[in-house]
Amino acid sequence: MCLDVDGVLTDGRLFVDRDGAEGGRVFHVHDGFAIHWFRRLGGVVVICTGKRSKAVTTRAQELGIEHVIQGSSDKLADVLPLLDRLGLGLRQTAVIGDDLPDLPLMQRCGYPIAVANAVTEVKRAARLVTEQSGGHGAVREAIEHLLRHSGRWEEVLAQYGDTESAAER
Repeated sequence: MCLDVDGVLTDGRLFVDRDGAEGGRVFHVHDGFAIHWFRRLGGVVVICTGKRSKAVTTRAQELGIEHVIQGSSDKLADVLPLLDRLGLGLRQTAVIGDDLPDLPLMQRCGYPIAVANAVTEVKRAARLVTEQSGGHGAVREAIEHLLRHSGRWEEVLAQYGDTESAAER
């Protein structure tokens, strides 16, 4: 899974102080929870973002995300060699995006996902458009969708004592 940051893992707002220094970013805990489970079930997570931020580095480290590309001006060109090194194909990859820089990667991946507040062109390219906006649990929603679709969500639920299957609900 390849994730954008601004507008996907965050709500897209950037905090800049009066001296021009970038402030922190706000990440949603539900997204982090889902990323944890996606990785625990064997998924590989890549962050690819056009900006550079210590906050992104810190959050990726907190979540155990080893593959972080920052300052990308061409996400497709930057992600393809990484996937190749990992022995993964772009067709095996879900991409979650919100804006035009995500579009070339989304158009070539196996499962393109747009967050609810994505631009129209990105939504058109997506197989799934989340109900949640970026920074408000959209990544959690997308990961849960993928895990349910692959039959793996029950493994997550079982860890929390939910023995009632989704089929029984």
